Amino acid sequence: MRRAVVLTHADFEGPGRLADILAEEGYELDERAIHRGDHVPAELEPSALLVVMGGSMGVADRDRPEHAFLAQEIALLESRIRDRAPALGICLGAQLLAHAAKARVFAMRARQPEAAHYEVGWADVHFDRASAVPVLDGLPGVAPMLHWHGDAFELPPGARRLAWSAACAQQAFQIHDRLFGLQFHAEVGLAEIEQFLRGDADFVVTANGPGGVERIRRDTERVFAEFRAIGERLLRNIVRACAK
Repeated sequence: MRRAVVLTHADFEGPGRLADILAEEGYELDERAIHRGDHVPAELEPSALLVVMGGSMGVADRDRPEHAFLAQEIALLESRIRDRAPALGICLGAQLLAHAAKARVFAMRARQPEAAHYEVGWADVHFDRASAVPVLDGLPGVAPMLHWHGDAFELPPGARRLAWSAACAQQAFQIHDRLFGLQFHAEVGLAEIEQFLRGDADFVVTANGPGGVERIRRDTERVFAEFRAIGERLLRNIVRACAK
């Protein structure tokens, strides 16, 4: 049985529905709560799938003592890129993968250069269907996805862009055949969305104002059925591509 090693950085940002997809596709789940002291593996067997989840920290925090694990994760991702071994980064994980691939990761900015900007809540993602990439099979041109970030990244050298949004030119990318980064959260179910809202409510208010939490709840009721099917198709496509 193949192994999927999932690195988490917050109690409310686990693998969600991705865990079920991995099990259905024949993977044994090895989940490591890095924020609770679990160790980042120094190396993995070539057949293992590395999944790096989201978190409130960023690439810019990699030199802070309390986030020393970020440098270890970057080193592990660098080795996966060199070996063309499978990996999936989600949100923070995508930013770490982009950095490991020599792309610039940076804080999003509003029109005023000094003002921070965020992409938090539901927004449409546009998939680059013209590229005819197999992992986009069965997906529409546009779909609602959940976003939860204040950092963005440039497309890594040699990578293929898979998706973009109005706020971020790079929402998903592919390196070689089996390394993928998703800036958005395709893995969340209703329970995970509520965990995000309860566990990170202050971030929502910072990004979207006092009514931000309830607005996301209302938007979830409106788009979740459409999102669920599309998100699951994308994740299953990626997992199957990583197994080749």
